[in-house]
Amino acid sequence: MRRQNDDSSNLSNTVAIPTDIQFLRLLQIHDSAFPIGTYTQSYGMETYIQEDEIRTKEELIAFCSNFLHQNLVYGDAILIQEAHKAAKNRDVDRLLHLENLCGAIKLAKESRDASVNLGRQFIKTVSPLVEDAFFDEWKNRIGANEIKGHYAILYGIYCAVNDVDAHYAVLSYLFSSVNGLVTNAVRAVPFGQNTGVQAMHQLAEKVVVAAGIVAGLQEADISNNALGIELASMKHEYLHSRLFIS
Repeated sequence: MRRQNDDSSNLSNTVAIPTDIQFLRLLQIHDSAFPIGTYTQSYGMETYIQEDEIRTKEELIAFCSNFLHQNLVYGDAILIQEAHKAAKNRDVDRLLHLENLCGAIKLAKESRDASVNLGRQFIKTVSPLVEDAFFDEWKNRIGANEIKGHYAILYGIYCAVNDVDAHYAVLSYLFSSVNGLVTNAVRAVPFGQNTGVQAMHQLAEKVVVAAGIVAGLQEADISNNALGIELASMKHEYLHSRLFIS
């Protein structure tokens, strides 16, 4: 089943609506209890918190918006979209290129390590749930240390072999990533649960807009403009105390 997107998604083409089971599978892999370790990552946010730059709901929303638009939209989200397309075409060389590119655009070691750690845990967790030889090939490449196993690339492949439309793959990834930051901010600042809920409610609209932007982008648009966030990630390992890995 297909539908025409409304203007809010910034998409001119139709996208396939997930079936009920595809939708539930997306909910499962993005659930906070799904054991890939997203709750251990702050992507530099903890540095901002300890430097007293995130103290209010508005400051949290500002950080998450910057991370969304300056980091994810022009980084992982494009890579997911490109990996999805390559996996549909079973283009191994293209996927290997995207795998290398994913590591190259992450300037901070902690960001690269987080991408690989999440990716390896992701494929370990979902492999028993996926019956697809092409997907198994990527697990074997990681086991043989032929590739690092970056999360965005593996996630794009996973969605492709499970026939999840690229738009919904990107949309759910962006939402889950921002939601993870908000959840971790509630723990670290600390914010009350209601503050987190209100922040995420406002950020949801920004996620929809961001996913629409991604649909019009391609590899040539990849960039990393979140230099402040990358610097915060680099500084993170030297913090006096840490709740998170990155």
